[in-house]
Amino acid sequence: AQLVESGGGMVQPGGSLRLSCAVSGVTFSLYHAAWFRQAPGKEREGVSAISAFDASTYYSTSVKGRSTISRDFTKNAVTLQIDDLKPEDTAVYFCAGRPSNHGGHYYAGPLNKDEYDDWGQGTQVTVSS
Repeated sequence: AQLVESGGGMVQPGGSLRLSCAVSGVTFSLYHAAWFRQAPGKEREGVSAISAFDASTYYSTSVKGRSTISRDFTKNAVTLQIDDLKPEDTAVYFCAGRPSNHGGHYYAGPLNKDEYDDWGQGTQVTVSS
């Protein structure tokens, strides 16, 4: 699989960003996908995930209520919209995924980095005035 992120940049506090992850080399409809982020000196943390079959969505408490993850089947892409951005959202954002192996079961959890085998190169998001 190949995952390529786009949409990062610098945004003022209170603004919005839409990140996109183009997925290729896999059957997109059977692919669990997620977004993670890593700030300098911190562990990589799960932000949001969307499951392969029923499109169940999952959000960390840090972004719940101000973010939306979705699939675009016309582009084989997973998008993450984050609104009301805060300086603490500053991080490199990574797209991650794995084939669902025809089952919806998560082994480690949808926001656990150990769940995923495939990773993008990351895109920088900086929230600053």
